[in-house]
Amino acid sequence: MAGRADSTVLAGARVVLPTGIVENGRLIVEGTRIAGSTAEGAPTVDLSGHWVVPGFVDMHNHGGGGASFTSGTVDEVLTGIRTHREHGTTTLVASTVTGEMDFLAHRAGVLSELVEQGDLAGIHFEGPFISPCRKGAHSEDLLRHPDPAEVRKLVDAARGTAKMFTLATELPGGIDSVRLLAEHGVIAAIGHTDATYEQTVEAIDAGATVATHLFNAMPPLAHREPGPIAALLEDERITVELINDGTHLHPAALELAYHHAGAHRVALITDAMDAAGFGDGLYQLGPLAVEVKDGVARLVEGNSIAGSTLTLDTAFHRAVTIDRIPVGDVVQSISANPARLLGVYDRVGSLEPGKDADLVVLDEDFALKGVMRKGEWIKAPQIG
Repeated sequence: MAGRADSTVLAGARVVLPTGIVENGRLIVEGTRIAGSTAEGAPTVDLSGHWVVPGFVDMHNHGGGGASFTSGTVDEVLTGIRTHREHGTTTLVASTVTGEMDFLAHRAGVLSELVEQGDLAGIHFEGPFISPCRKGAHSEDLLRHPDPAEVRKLVDAARGTAKMFTLATELPGGIDSVRLLAEHGVIAAIGHTDATYEQTVEAIDAGATVATHLFNAMPPLAHREPGPIAALLEDERITVELINDGTHLHPAALELAYHHAGAHRVALITDAMDAAGFGDGLYQLGPLAVEVKDGVARLVEGNSIAGSTLTLDTAFHRAVTIDRIPVGDVVQSISANPARLLGVYDRVGSLEPGKDADLVVLDEDFALKGVMRKGEWIKAPQIG
């Protein structure tokens, strides 16, 4: 009996499953999904000497390929999505930056259409409800307190596609906004914050579940004033985002987070801006001018780090080869954990029968060689 025309068997690779690493593994793709079995005669791709891991899930990303999710046209946003897909990110959330409320509401409408089409997994609002003390690459003139009514306005504008809000929860209205988000099934993330340890604990108890790019845009850890970092690391209810580009974090900080939170509570993100996968030059991040030099993005005025030029294949490679994190732990942090947080783990985030055939092929040195999304090769591996 001949195999289905849309059936493919990927054979010979080390396959990373939720249960562990399978040597000389065999993964079956039928149509858009992973299958448990297939008829004889299906074409086989020999991936000996390679790794097969789940497609990456990025829950914090502002753009790429020269295109901005924060202000670009639909076609430009699609360009950014394609750029990150080519680097292994098969599931992606579009992040905004601080802007006028009406503009953000309009932007939510634009991005929500791409979520409804299946191109994006949701919208993350980063700003304007953040601390001027820890604003990073956000326009201070446009910052505001997290008024629950305004938070609700953006949730409504997103038409059910809002996945996460980053808030400085210590500001007036912060705790009430966390409660509102929790009631609507939207992740409340603590970030760009000047909160104390005690204020952070209060926000977690109110329903916050994510630390936006831990260590960055928040007070440093101190022995008498532990601040938000200690509270976020110690609480099992919190998943901590980490930007592993070699610029945002010292390797010791990354190791500290993995050691203290555990791989099951880490989400590797890019916090990418337009220059990711594109190159050095001058860019705009919202209303602010950014210069990218040697792959590092900084504001033209003030020199603050302005997002990253990271792609998740590089974050994966660094985590395994430089930080020496076990492959299974990295897969958990870059695929499974964010998929669970976003509520899409039933479809993506692991290589299991019935799930979307989203996967990444890496060589023995963990360089990206192939990307498949819903059974189609975005980047076909060149084997032999």
